[in-house]
Amino acid sequence: MTKIYVAGHRGLVGSTIVKMLLMHGVHPVDIITRTHSELDLTDQHAVNKFFKSTPIDQVYFAAAKVGGVMANNNYPAEFIYKNLIMQTNVINAAHVNNIQKFLMIGSTCIYPRVTEQPIKETALLSGYLESTNEPYAVAKIAALKMCESYNRQYNRDYRTVLPCNVYGPGDNYDPVNGHVTAGMIQNFHNAKIQNSPTVKIWGTGTPRREFLYSEDMANGCITVMNLEKQQWDSVTEPMRNFINLSQGVDITIKEMAQTVASVVGFTGNIEFDTTKPDGTMRKCTNNSKLLSLGWQPSVSLTDGLQHTYKAYLETL
Repeated sequence: MTKIYVAGHRGLVGSTIVKMLLMHGVHPVDIITRTHSELDLTDQHAVNKFFKSTPIDQVYFAAAKVGGVMANNNYPAEFIYKNLIMQTNVINAAHVNNIQKFLMIGSTCIYPRVTEQPIKETALLSGYLESTNEPYAVAKIAALKMCESYNRQYNRDYRTVLPCNVYGPGDNYDPVNGHVTAGMIQNFHNAKIQNSPTVKIWGTGTPRREFLYSEDMANGCITVMNLEKQQWDSVTEPMRNFINLSQGVDITIKEMAQTVASVVGFTGNIEFDTTKPDGTMRKCTNNSKLLSLGWQPSVSLTDGLQHTYKAYLETL
């Protein structure tokens, strides 16, 4: 049986990939995971030892230092250092130990701040990055290019997917360091139970974002990993060996906040703190390549938020 290592299995992306692999019929014994205390991915020696001693056929790399605009803005050095060192250690160790199949989970934040919408894969490196998350984006671009380079020099089959904003059960609900959706859920829930009249949201509310439910994202990852190489090569290029994984439809942050408030049951006012950064004004991606390969999202935003809020309540 195929042995599958999921790096970062405790995070939102990794845990959902594990869940969906099981739903796709993969036996639990064939899914390999390690907690941070068991394997520190920033420790090159430990990573090399793990790969050398563990039979692995496929790697899903979902480990990352992640966060929203505030976290990226506050901790730029941590975001670039930790992401660079983790992904470098794991990609190289996979190659050295002759693992042929590798899926890197990147992010649509690697695209230029200003570019044609919806964003096609060809937009990469065509302009300046958004300053608030540039360190994280640079690290993710490096991972993507590292995978492409190992393919080019060693004939590996290392692929990259670029998810948009992913949300779902198991997210980090910290309003400071978490992603925008989870932070909103916590803020609106706390305001509701405390009878607060107002919730403040960073920025003007006018930027547009795509939001993808975690199970749709994980199914997209599994689809890409299991594609025949001929299919994958038909929609990618040797030095553009990645694909957008997205909803294909965006909404404003204000609309997202209103939808979250409705799902949570908050009936007060929503105010926008215009002294805080907006980030990139629009980041809608073209998902036609992945749609052509047979994947499509199936969970609506309202349904996904209801599932996510229910899961959040179970953590309290």
